[in-house]
Amino acid sequence: MEVDTKTYYPKLIDIKKAAATLKEVVAVTPLLSNYTYSKKYGANVFLKREDLQQVRSYKIRGAYNKISSLSKEELSNGIVCASAGNHAQGVALACSKKQIFGTIFMPTPTPKQKVEQVRMFGGEFVDIQLSGDTFDDAYNAAKYVSDSLGKTFVHPFNDAKIIEGQGTVGLEIIEQSEQSIDYVFVPVGGGGLASGLSSVFKIISPETKVIGVEPEGAPSMKTAFEKGDNLKLESIDKFVDGAAVQQVGDLTYKICKENLTEMITVPEGKVCQTILDMYNKDAIVVEPAGALTLAALDLYRDKIKDKNVVCVVSGSNNDITRTAEIKERALLFNGLKHYFIIRFPQRAGALKEFVIDVLGKNDDITFFEYSKKTSRENGPAVVGVEIERVEDLQPLINRMKERNFYGEYLNNKPNLFEFLV
Repeated sequence: MEVDTKTYYPKLIDIKKAAATLKEVVAVTPLLSNYTYSKKYGANVFLKREDLQQVRSYKIRGAYNKISSLSKEELSNGIVCASAGNHAQGVALACSKKQIFGTIFMPTPTPKQKVEQVRMFGGEFVDIQLSGDTFDDAYNAAKYVSDSLGKTFVHPFNDAKIIEGQGTVGLEIIEQSEQSIDYVFVPVGGGGLASGLSSVFKIISPETKVIGVEPEGAPSMKTAFEKGDNLKLESIDKFVDGAAVQQVGDLTYKICKENLTEMITVPEGKVCQTILDMYNKDAIVVEPAGALTLAALDLYRDKIKDKNVVCVVSGSNNDITRTAEIKERALLFNGLKHYFIIRFPQRAGALKEFVIDVLGKNDDITFFEYSKKTSRENGPAVVGVEIERVEDLQPLINRMKERNFYGEYLNNKPNLFEFLV
């Protein structure tokens, strides 16, 4: 269904219709009080657990609602979509349930776990095509196939039926909550979830403040808000793959601009620390996009005290092979992991001296790459050191300099550092 992007606004009746459509395939996910974060922030923090959907994210809501609305003619040549992973799983399950054929384009760097999940949910009804480096690359490839072969394109966020399907998350939160809600934190990628959820709250609970949260490396909605125009970002950090798009939708931008109280961003390293905390403290496994809202609470620490707060946990499609990178980014963000070029004197015992006399008793070498140059007095090595406390860094550097080991600090040199992390 084509809509006039200038006049369209989600209606409560249409979101309720979407909820009825979704009953056959979508779980009403729990709204759970979280002791860890409630205690940490002195607030009543509740988690809307969309990670517990069958496809482990809220994306099934929009995908199934959209595909259910298509006519036989629109389905005759099959459908096509683009996704960084979660929308693809929703589309795949919908195709399997409806027994229609879908071609799904995903960026080449999409975690293998998400690709395999799409294949599992779609089975014989989906064809997966890996294309380009970003969601936008996959989107362009999918649009080309849609236009040239007459397949119906199922947009991941910039579509009325998608927005209405995602809006059912907001409907459930209000129905499940036994008290008025002061704040809702919602992750923003393309803006479909934020558009639908915020529309529900604006109609039913207009006093609730709805805060949109993006990764710092992909601030497409925040930039659009600040510039007053839905611009395409030249480049983005793709780490938070479920919420990393270069440009939000014109529909979602318009709705979010009108509805959201504020758009904020959180550093990817903070997201990583939140992923680790959620697993270690609450045994909850989330993907990077699923940790965005809880990672944002530090920015609102004073405002949310004694308030009723809901954080949407959007998904749990995390590839275990990313664990090392997640830990690394968290350590770097917390100032506990540091890389140096160390110039070791080319004599016996130099490394032993460095370990015994330079490193602190709780410092740990976690990366070491040495290249001996026989024509030089000092052989350079790239060394990664994990420290126990942030304040241990400067004394470590001082000891390096005192004993003539110090060469260069790499953490603040992105052109060199990107080759390590």
